[in-house]
Amino acid sequence: MNKKLLIVAMLFGVVLVSNAQEQGKFRVGLDIGYTIPKGGGGVMFDIEPKYNIADNMNVGIRVTSAAMAKEIEASGGSAEAKLSSTVSYLGTYDYYFHSGSGSFAPYLGAGLGYYGLGNFEFDSDTAFDGAELDVDGKFGGMIRGGFELGKFRLGVEYNIIPKTDLGSSYDDGMGNSVTTSGEIKNSYFGISLGFYLGGGKWGK
Repeated sequence: MNKKLLIVAMLFGVVLVSNAQEQGKFRVGLDIGYTIPKGGGGVMFDIEPKYNIADNMNVGIRVTSAAMAKEIEASGGSAEAKLSSTVSYLGTYDYYFHSGSGSFAPYLGAGLGYYGLGNFEFDSDTAFDGAELDVDGKFGGMIRGGFELGKFRLGVEYNIIPKTDLGSSYDDGMGNSVTTSGEIKNSYFGISLGFYLGGGKWGK
């Protein structure tokens, strides 16, 4: 057992001191995280190919799949929509505050692109009376920060997406048509943990 622990510790150490980022190199990041929209929550998964335009800067394309429940503000109160899947495509940029030695590198970044917002389904006792709403996609942006340690990455982000205005009409059971309006606040926070492959060595 001690030998196995020693081997694991050695492998972990190799990862921490291994190559991280070098100008002209490609890398691919994989992250999994938790989303925090208004009044709900969910999970997300990212894949992000990048190109290092400098030893401390890179650009990339991030594809994110997220599934989350959200709170919908309606004219008759609020309602929680069931879990809905979304996919986004963002062009990204990250800047690293790296000292030139070691494997710890804080970063700040941003992204712009398209958020494909999924359909939302409501319970029958909500203001939208069991409706399933088809929500159009939006163009938006993202800001993020965190740090990398060796090949591992911890990040916090805020996705800025314009809200969606909603309307729904249904029969109240007495022959009356009832119309309700509302909105979905699409912006959300995210916390992620992941790793990356490739990238070259940190510049001195």
